[in-house]
Amino acid sequence: MPEGGSPEKGLGASDAPSGGVYEWYRRGLELLADRHPDAAATLLARAADAEPASRSIREALGRAQYDAHRYHEAMASFASLIAANPTDDYAQFGLGLAASRAGDLPLAVEHLALAVAMRPDSAHYARALREVRARQTRESA
Repeated sequence: MPEGGSPEKGLGASDAPSGGVYEWYRRGLELLADRHPDAAATLLARAADAEPASRSIREALGRAQYDAHRYHEAMASFASLIAANPTDDYAQFGLGLAASRAGDLPLAVEHLALAVAMRPDSAHYARALREVRARQTRESA
C-alpha cells in the first residue's frame, strides 16, 4: 500500500503488500539477501512504481531482476538510472552485466568500459569487462 495506507489501484486489499514504500523496499532487500530474487523483484517493482524517482529502489530492483535471470528487465532498470545520472558507475556496470547475460555483447562492452573509466580502481569492473571482451572475441571467431 502507498504511504496513505490504501491499496494500490487495481489491487484488492489482500493483493497489496502491507506497509508503505519504505517497508516494501526494506523487505525487498531482505528477500534479495535471502536469495529470493523473484519475490524481491516483484515487491521492489511495486515500490518503484510508487516512488519512480528513488535511485535506491531502482538499483535494488535491477539487482533483483538480474539475480532472477530477468536480464532485459534489469537492463531497463539500470538504463533508467543512467538516464537520470549518466555518471552512475554502478548502473553502468549493472547494465553491462545484464546486457552480457542477455547476449548483447557490444552493449555490454560499452557500459562495462564506461564503468571502468569511471572507477579505474575497481578490479571487479575491470574483470567483468575483460571477461565480456574475451567472450565477444570467442564468439566472433
